[in-house]
Amino acid sequence: MNIRTAVVYDLIRPSSRLAEVALLAAFNALLVLCSYIAINVPFSPVPITGQTFGILLIAMTLGRVRGTAVVAAYLVEGAAGLPVFAGGTAGLVKFFGPTGGYLVGFLAAAYVVGSLADRGWDRSYLRSVAAMVIGTAVIFAVGLAWLSRLVPAEMVLTMGLYPFIPGAAIKVALASVILPSVWKLTRRKK
Repeated sequence: MNIRTAVVYDLIRPSSRLAEVALLAAFNALLVLCSYIAINVPFSPVPITGQTFGILLIAMTLGRVRGTAVVAAYLVEGAAGLPVFAGGTAGLVKFFGPTGGYLVGFLAAAYVVGSLADRGWDRSYLRSVAAMVIGTAVIFAVGLAWLSRLVPAEMVLTMGLYPFIPGAAIKVALASVILPSVWKLTRRKK
């Protein structure tokens, strides 16, 4: 049984492979731009960035397969030395530092959120918020698990979670409004 429904990507599906690659490259560029929105937190080795907004939006727009592929390409680009990570940083070493778990969490979150979008969770505001909260939780779970190997246990939540909750709430709120709104607009045009 195929439980997949259309995602927003299906509304703009390119007519050729070349056009599809260009569109996916544009989503990759969006993620890179989001990563340049970075604020260092004085007491944390993890910056506040726009990356999670980009990950959530891309996964919900493209679905599980394409969304995960865009995020995987982004991670490979950064590991290869392209300045695509938070604030223009790069290198394989980032996967072994304090932000490594969050980077890996991006891929897991893209898969989970994209899977929920494939099941139609991108069409209602409530389900969209739930999908984005789940995706954010995945990112934090993987990120905090890795960070706990690098900082004292009593500092993990202070350095890797608490300062990021307000921003995460704003990113979820913004991202979760976009896709249901697109669906509502396309229904009105028919």
